[in-house]
Amino acid sequence: MTQELLPQLFKGIALFTPGGDLVYCIDPSKRGRWHLHLCSTLQEILDLPEPPHFLVPCYTATIDHWLDPRTRQIKTFAEAHPTVLRHQALLNAIFGTNDLVWQASPWKEGVCDRMVLLTYRSAFPQLWEDHDLIVRTDLAEPDPRLLAPVISPSDEQQNTQAYVLRLFVAGHSPNTQRILQILHELLEKYLSHPYTLKVIDVLTHPELAEANQISATPTLVKVYPQPVRRVIGDLDNVDRILQMLGAKV
Repeated sequence: MTQELLPQLFKGIALFTPGGDLVYCIDPSKRGRWHLHLCSTLQEILDLPEPPHFLVPCYTATIDHWLDPRTRQIKTFAEAHPTVLRHQALLNAIFGTNDLVWQASPWKEGVCDRMVLLTYRSAFPQLWEDHDLIVRTDLAEPDPRLLAPVISPSDEQQNTQAYVLRLFVAGHSPNTQRILQILHELLEKYLSHPYTLKVIDVLTHPELAEANQISATPTLVKVYPQPVRRVIGDLDNVDRILQMLGAKV
């Protein structure tokens, strides 16, 4: 791809897999919720059981070409998570940025824990395989669901790269599956940021339940962004969950 084929002002987002595959997009409108779309693209291409939202932000890189209103010059901001910073040459090739030096995005405590990510490997083995994929995905006509979010996040949340959520359950029952379905639908519909939802069985991992001070199940914990908040028991209550996320409908 040459630089002439790209718009002057755009936001670019790249999502890698642990195996080295890459999907990316170039969005001149800078309004799309592309992390969600890229995860869905990986699901379709690699035949995954669900979109791999847990890859965000651990395997992402973003670039923004923007116009400085004061100088009327085009500025570039590019950052990549330390996990994928070694792919700078490839990122410069797909985004037409020559020898641009990418910044490392801040490493946040509790996010992108290697052992947590490895728990997904058995369910998503394709992500740890190298298929030599480099795929650009764009929407010819942007889906309204991927544009303006239903929730107006606060200024603090707008700087958030991803939400980290943990659902503590006692065994995997039909009720657990029902709760997961409700949560995924709720988060996809209302949350304007990427998220990672980790399910922890307190019967299998009592030490994690103790470390997180879990006294009853089900319990949904928002680990990041801080402050840590939780909803215990009634996970059918949409208002309580949205309040925990710190979002306004």
